[in-house]
Amino acid sequence: MSRAALLVLADGRFPAGGHAHSGGAEAAVKGGRITDDATLEHFCRGRLHTTGLVAASLAAAAVLGVPAAELDAAADARTPSPALRTAARRLGRQLVRAARATWPSPELDALTREFPKGAHQPVVLGLTARAAGLEPLDAAYCALYESVSGPATATVRLLSLDPFDATGVLARLAPELDRVADRAVEAARRARTDGVDDALPAASAPLLEIGAQAHAAWPVRLFAS
Repeated sequence: MSRAALLVLADGRFPAGGHAHSGGAEAAVKGGRITDDATLEHFCRGRLHTTGLVAASLAAAAVLGVPAAELDAAADARTPSPALRTAARRLGRQLVRAARATWPSPELDALTREFPKGAHQPVVLGLTARAAGLEPLDAAYCALYESVSGPATATVRLLSLDPFDATGVLARLAPELDRVADRAVEAARRARTDGVDDALPAASAPLLEIGAQAHAAWPVRLFAS
């Protein structure tokens, strides 16, 4: 295993398409739920413990070899919003293209054939981490960091928030991210014996789902989701 591969995968410049998505921040800014670094921290904490936890457990389970089809179905069931399902598959399709070029893998090739329109991004992330020789905890960390860094970066553009303040939010969330990553890996390990439906978390974030549907209908928007 090369731990440096985690730096490549988690780098915001990795061409996986995440820069075009705000993680719900654009809708939250318009709705007045994010106005400064304090409200950004509340928003990111909510994502970390809900959609972040779910994504991290799916990614970790994929590294552990849980079948991708089972995980993709679990991701679908945990994503009520059609707009978010579409965004997740679009991101998964972009990620698998970058991953196959970076870490060629028969499993990634098979995933592309099985899901020609794209699998859910956390599932692809897990298989990418597996192809890169990373561990389940590495994949969980990557998924969780994406869940909070995306909104933080987007808010700098949306609100002209000081980048130092946005980075401070991420730093303050770091201890919680550690704990959530451990929970995600524990759930992923249980999924191998108890099945994905019973073992993987299904934490929900209704405002994110509602906001995503409204955001998808906007005639003008800065981010895709």
